[in-house]
Amino acid sequence: MTLFSEKGYDGVGVDEIAAKLGMKGPALYYYFKSKDALLVELIDSVRSYYRTHFGSATDLEKYPESVEDFVEMSKKRLEFTIHDPNIRKLRKLLMMEQFRNDKLRMLTTQYHIFVVEDLNREIIKHLIKNGKMKDYDPDVLAFEFSAPVSMMIHWIDREPDKEPVAMERIHRHMEHFVEMYGIDER
Repeated sequence: MTLFSEKGYDGVGVDEIAAKLGMKGPALYYYFKSKDALLVELIDSVRSYYRTHFGSATDLEKYPESVEDFVEMSKKRLEFTIHDPNIRKLRKLLMMEQFRNDKLRMLTTQYHIFVVEDLNREIIKHLIKNGKMKDYDPDVLAFEFSAPVSMMIHWIDREPDKEPVAMERIHRHMEHFVEMYGIDER
């Protein structure tokens, strides 16, 4: 994944991958049918890792009790997304390859938009149902919450030195979201 994220899929040869693993190029074919099969296995592995550490709309262990809890959970997911080296490498690879590889283009769209938005939609539905959030369209709210965060993650990826500014903007966005849609229970 390191080689692919640094050089792109086409920029890495089987011999280079094998050398990184301490073997000769042809030996890699003992474990993987092709370079493409290796890439698929790497991506599947990171996707599984992501679901385990991030959660998903279909496998959420714990729902937040309030909009404030939702924001705190989201901040933890954000920290994981930005700083986990495996996730950063996958995101970089997907961003580079989305214009050359249809499978990776579709995967990029799925992870940069729909996985997070679907998760947030399910949480928002739960909060609305339990009277913790104003009753607005969960699709719109999930998009409204997710899109600015995604935009800032991409900014951080391109300009890591801007992380403090981007994180401040994200936190202000999340506070605004709570003020607009949360139900004050005091």
